[in-house]
Amino acid sequence: MLLGALGTCLLASSAGGEEAADRTAAARRFWPAWRGPLGTGVAPEGDPPTEWSEEKNIRWKVDVPGLGHSTPIVWGDLVFLATAVPTGEALPPIESKAPGAHDGVPVTHRHQFVALALRRRDGKVAWERTLKEALPLEGGHYTASLASSSPVTDGERVVFLLGSYGLYALDFSGELLWSADLGTMRILHGHGEASSPVLHGDTLAINWDHEGQSFVTAFDVRSGKERWRTPRDEMTTWATPIVVEHGGRALLIASGTSRVRGYDLATGKVIWECGGLSANVVASPVAGHGMVFAGSSYDVRALLAIRLEGAQGDITGTDRVAWQRSRGTPYVPSPLLYGEALYFLAHYQGIISRVDAKTGRDQPGPFRLQGIGNVYASPVAAAGRVYVTDLDGTTVVIEHADALRIVARSSLNESFAASAAIAGRELFLRGRRSLYSIESR
Repeated sequence: MLLGALGTCLLASSAGGEEAADRTAAARRFWPAWRGPLGTGVAPEGDPPTEWSEEKNIRWKVDVPGLGHSTPIVWGDLVFLATAVPTGEALPPIESKAPGAHDGVPVTHRHQFVALALRRRDGKVAWERTLKEALPLEGGHYTASLASSSPVTDGERVVFLLGSYGLYALDFSGELLWSADLGTMRILHGHGEASSPVLHGDTLAINWDHEGQSFVTAFDVRSGKERWRTPRDEMTTWATPIVVEHGGRALLIASGTSRVRGYDLATGKVIWECGGLSANVVASPVAGHGMVFAGSSYDVRALLAIRLEGAQGDITGTDRVAWQRSRGTPYVPSPLLYGEALYFLAHYQGIISRVDAKTGRDQPGPFRLQGIGNVYASPVAAAGRVYVTDLDGTTVVIEHADALRIVARSSLNESFAASAAIAGRELFLRGRRSLYSIESR
C-alpha cells in the first residue's frame, strides 16, 4: 500500500516569448533536473542552512515507500520523485544472469514503479501514480536501486525514465500525457540502470548505453514523438548527458568508455568526439567557460577539459583538450562547477579537489573531508558553500574559496545515495527510507 551550462540546461518552455522567458527565470529558483537548473550542481538563487540534525532545522520529514536513489526535483510547490515498491508475495530469489555479475541483490518480488508528487510546504502527497508493475529483470548492485534515474520538468510536464520499464510524461496533476518503450537494457555485471533524461526547450534527450546496441535519442517532449536516434559504439555507462549552447547550436554531450561525444541536438549528428576516459563511466560531465569537463576513475583515472571552440571530428590528443588529470578523479559522484572552480571527489571517497576550471591548476589541491566516508551523492552548491553528503548520513559544508575550510558538519539517521536538491532556502535530502526538507527554523 503506497502513501494516502555555459547556460547548460536552463530549462526553457515549449511556449514562446515572455512565457518562455518567465519559465527559464523560474527554473533558476527551483531544481528542475538532477544536477539543478544549470546542469552544474549549483543553485544560483539558493541559500539553504549549513547545520541540521534530526531535531534542528527539519521543516518536515516523510517516509517514502520502496527504494529509489533518484534525486528529487522541485518546481513551484511540488517535489517529484521516483520509487520502486515491492509488491505481492515473496518469490524464490532470482540471481542476475549477466556475465561477470557480482555484488548483486537477487530479485525477490514484483515491483510497482511509482511517480510521486509531494507538497513542498508540508511533504504531504499531492498525487501518486503507478507507471508500471513488473518483475524486475535483475536486482542491481547492492548499493543501487530500481529507481535511480531522476525525473526532469519544464514547469508544464514532468518526465520519468524507468529504463527497461518505460519512459513517461505526466502533467502536474499526475495525468499521463504520453509514454514510450525504448526496449530492454542489458547492464554490465547486472549492476542496474541509472542515467537520467535531459530536457532543453521542447527536446528530451536520453543516453541508452548498455551491453546491447547502445544509442542516444531525442523526443519531442510535447507529443512523445521520437525525433532521431543515433547508434553509439559504447558499453554500459551510467552517466547522464548534458546540453550546452555554443556557437548558435545546442549540443548534447554524453560521456562514454570509447569517447566523449558532442551531438547536434537538432539532428543527432556527431560533431566531435574525444577518447580518454575509462570503463564504467558513472560521473556526468559539466560545462562552462566554453569547455566541457568529463571524468572517470574505475580502472584508469582520467579527467578531461575539452574546448568547444573549433571542436570538430576526432579531437583526441589535440589542442582542443585544454588540460587533463590522472589523479583524484571522480567515479560515482559527478563534478561540481561553481564559478571559476571545478570540484570533484576522488573515486567515491571523502577527498575533494578544487581546481581552476580553465587551467586545471590546484586551488589548493586535494582536501580531506574529515568525518566523511564513502560518497555516492554528487556535491551541490549555493550561497558560497559546497555540500557533500556521504552514505552514512553525514553532510560536510565547505566554504567556496581558494583555501578550503569546513564550515559545518551535520548528521541524520539515514543513508544517502541520492544527490541533494536545493530550492530557495530549502535543502532536500532523500535517504533510503525518508525524504527531508531542511530549512533554517
